[in-house]
Amino acid sequence: VTFFPAMLTRPAGDSATFFCNISMESNSVSEYSLNWYKETNHSQAQKIAEISRNKPQTETEKYLLSNHTPAFKIEILNLHQNDSGSYYCGLITFFEPDKVMESNRSHLVVTAAPQKTNATDDPETEESNPPDHVKAMLLGILLLAGAVVLLIFGYLTVTYRRGGMIPRGGFAEEKPPIVSMSTVDYGVLDFQWDKRTQVPTETQPVDQTEYATIIFSEDKPVTPERGKKHQD
Repeated sequence: VTFFPAMLTRPAGDSATFFCNISMESNSVSEYSLNWYKETNHSQAQKIAEISRNKPQTETEKYLLSNHTPAFKIEILNLHQNDSGSYYCGLITFFEPDKVMESNRSHLVVTAAPQKTNATDDPETEESNPPDHVKAMLLGILLLAGAVVLLIFGYLTVTYRRGGMIPRGGFAEEKPPIVSMSTVDYGVLDFQWDKRTQVPTETQPVDQTEYATIIFSEDKPVTPERGKKHQD
């Protein structure tokens, strides 16, 4: 019965694996069991696990045993520093007379768990300094937003100019062009004869009414006819 590796060093929290090989000289052995033992400071050996010939695997909270006849594997899980010590296996055969064969001792040293680096400082640094791709993405968003604002402003400016409206605070409001309108009014003009000029009765023309058309540009003057209508 052999047990290996002879020396194994593992940090706390890791696992340690040992192998136990058996060699039977006679095939008459039908039943046997394999035990694992631990010694601490040359004290009395303590049985920690067991597996039989016909059982392929045995698992506990601390140990995992696998049967790969003629080799058997033991894994010590979740190591602590008090797991340090000497380990070996013992083959127990069930026939007359009972026979126990022990293997050589292997030593396990469990070291302290490696100290963690300042992992808390790295996230803070990463948070305070965002990656370059994040900065580029933010810059692209800002540029896109600025382009959209400029497009909207240009569209509104063109729309207001075409519609004759200018937004508040912008340009002065355009007034429609003033078109001068002429008005036409009619009045009766009374022409009086010059009394100094005496015309013979037989040659005096018949009384006639003369009409005249006067066009005023903007303000309408008050003609005698319009003044009379206003008084009425």
